[in-house]
Amino acid sequence: MGHMPVLSNLSCPILEEASQGADVRLSALKFSSFAEMGEAFRNHSIDAAFIIAPLPLVLRSQGVPAKIVYIGNRHESTLVARKELGLARGQFRLLAGRTVAVPLRFSGHALALRRLLRANRMEESAIRIVEMPPPDMAAALQNGSLDAYFVGEPFAARSVKAGLAGVVEYVEDGWPGFLCNVMIVHDDLIAREPELVRRLVHGAVRASLWAGRNRNQAVAIASRAWGQPNDLLSFAMDTPPGRIVFDRGVPKEAEVRELFDEMVRAGLIDAGKAAVVPDVVDGSFARTATGEGLTADVRSVLPPG
Repeated sequence: MGHMPVLSNLSCPILEEASQGADVRLSALKFSSFAEMGEAFRNHSIDAAFIIAPLPLVLRSQGVPAKIVYIGNRHESTLVARKELGLARGQFRLLAGRTVAVPLRFSGHALALRRLLRANRMEESAIRIVEMPPPDMAAALQNGSLDAYFVGEPFAARSVKAGLAGVVEYVEDGWPGFLCNVMIVHDDLIAREPELVRRLVHGAVRASLWAGRNRNQAVAIASRAWGQPNDLLSFAMDTPPGRIVFDRGVPKEAEVRELFDEMVRAGLIDAGKAAVVPDVVDGSFARTATGEGLTADVRSVLPPG
């Protein structure tokens, strides 16, 4: 499974850890870009991926048989701005004339910025939106190349924790149904090995629930897997306390349709491709998953059977 080191995808390293020695082992492959991951999925170099939410719609519209089977942890994306600007939370309008980074054009973060512009009755040209790999954002903010950036955690927390940035918006403030990263698998894998897909998705659901209940252990696992400081991940997980949502993993057509509509507004997909929405969503596996039998032992995230 391909993934990027963001808290939305926390299930991935936890499942890899839990499956050591099991009859089926998950190999969590860390990618440097979502575009690269999308191509690996297109070419069947990987069986599954935790990928930024708009890309499966693009892939499906291009004939790639992708299915969204699980939604990663929610409420873990943040817009932060340089401390020197003196912006308080909710003062988005004061970013007019500033440079703001997003992970890529085909990201929910870029779409969320456009929603904020509309909500504040600002023209799209009011801010300069640039694309930048999340690991580079904190340094760019510090050296003055950026005024702000919108990204999944822990990359925003890096600047906030260091006292270099303040929070302008939490993504859920303006978009309660925001989808950051989603798990996709190939249609043919579902057709060929539905039980394997069931175990994978149930394991992801259970890993998220386990992370919510065993935060210190989850942080330790992610820290080792991603090479990120333990204290940074802890800060991102718990600032503010209870922000991240671990139990809303079932894909819903209405939320994906809202995402599709935002992509149409932004010119990222043709409105005539609306049929991809029901085609790309499969919530049947996640819907039947439970947290029954979870303990403090990470191996308990593996689904029964």
